[in-house]
Amino acid sequence: MSSAARRSFLPSTALAVTAALLLSGCGALGLGEDGDVTLKLVAPDYGTNRATSTEPYWQELAKGFETANPGIKVEVEVVPWTDIDTRVAELIKSGKSPDLVQTGGYADHVAAGRLYPAGDVLTIETQANMLASISQAGQVLGSQYGIPFTTSSRLFFYNKAIFEKAGLTAPPATWDELVKAAKKIKEKVPGVTPYGLPLGPEEAQAEGLMWATSGGGGFADDAGNYSIDSEANQKTFDWLRTSLVNPGLTYKDPGAVNRATAFEEFAAGKVAMLNGHPQLALNSDKANVPYGTAPLPRKDAQGKASSMGVADWMMAFKANGHRAEIKKFLSHVYQKENVIKFASMYNLLPVTQDAREEMAASGHNIKPFLDALTNARFYPYGETSWDRVSGLLKKQLGGAVKNDGQGVLSGLQGAAAEAAEQSRRTSGG
Repeated sequence: MSSAARRSFLPSTALAVTAALLLSGCGALGLGEDGDVTLKLVAPDYGTNRATSTEPYWQELAKGFETANPGIKVEVEVVPWTDIDTRVAELIKSGKSPDLVQTGGYADHVAAGRLYPAGDVLTIETQANMLASISQAGQVLGSQYGIPFTTSSRLFFYNKAIFEKAGLTAPPATWDELVKAAKKIKEKVPGVTPYGLPLGPEEAQAEGLMWATSGGGGFADDAGNYSIDSEANQKTFDWLRTSLVNPGLTYKDPGAVNRATAFEEFAAGKVAMLNGHPQLALNSDKANVPYGTAPLPRKDAQGKASSMGVADWMMAFKANGHRAEIKKFLSHVYQKENVIKFASMYNLLPVTQDAREEMAASGHNIKPFLDALTNARFYPYGETSWDRVSGLLKKQLGGAVKNDGQGVLSGLQGAAAEAAEQSRRTSGG
């Protein structure tokens, strides 16, 4: 029996109630005059100008979905990264909640009870196709709400030409080997910064987490509590100060140097070694820099290989009750060809298994970065205070490689603990 035939057997009272509910709630449910459901998607612009804007990608994807799914429309709004959080907050406050938001975090919306769990809006096939290490980073208290949209990892980069001049034959695998290589470069290749340590306010939290993780620490423990001033972290930043900064093997004041500057100098042959992501590989290829990549150097030979991963997320909002329609749309979003197209456009990494396998096999220079995701440590995305803590780390972490590293880390730990407590009080946790 068809669905239309089954509906004809509904009692007239049920039909009347259903019609009344639909009419009274049509604005909240996103129903158009023709009865179509309209999904509202808000996403950030990954491009830097009109030619590289993300908007055409989403418009084309939405058009393809609408063609395949009559009765569901997708309204796309692409805004700058700097404005997206404000824009989403405005929509929610005005009673016009989006159905989907793609951005850099999700925890505050989880705390406010706004989101569907990932399992409610992803098919079993889509869930199984997600890279497990990234999906785990989307969890809050064991339940996944953040749906990975795109990701990236970090590797150690080195200039092969500079290494050859310095008499070096292989990238360093440990911190001691890194120092030895840096000393040779300083001695034999003057005018080159041996290791680029960018702890400026652009992305100090990333460089800091890479070093903390390779030293056996991190910014949060397994229970999700901040551990910025842990003993392992104190030893790591003391080592950076005494072994790299003070001997002049990196920038005189790493806290004043941003990642973009370090990347530019590497691509110009002025930095011999640094940690970088896939965009640095692309920049170096364009500049014809003879570079190599390797895992991040470990604290010692017995240490476990590690990397740092970052991710951007998709969130599904409950306000409009469009769970079934969202589920259909997300199945389309995460089709292999769509994932590959977006990752290729912005030199990012795919979040699904089938896209990963195809990109790795088709000549994309991303396999080492994909492999690094296996042991990657992610930011504590599930902590609602992370955005505030990340901002503090950006501004202050560079001071941890100056004279009073322990004091800087202790101050950051206290501020992070206070921010976490404020978030818990605000969310009623």
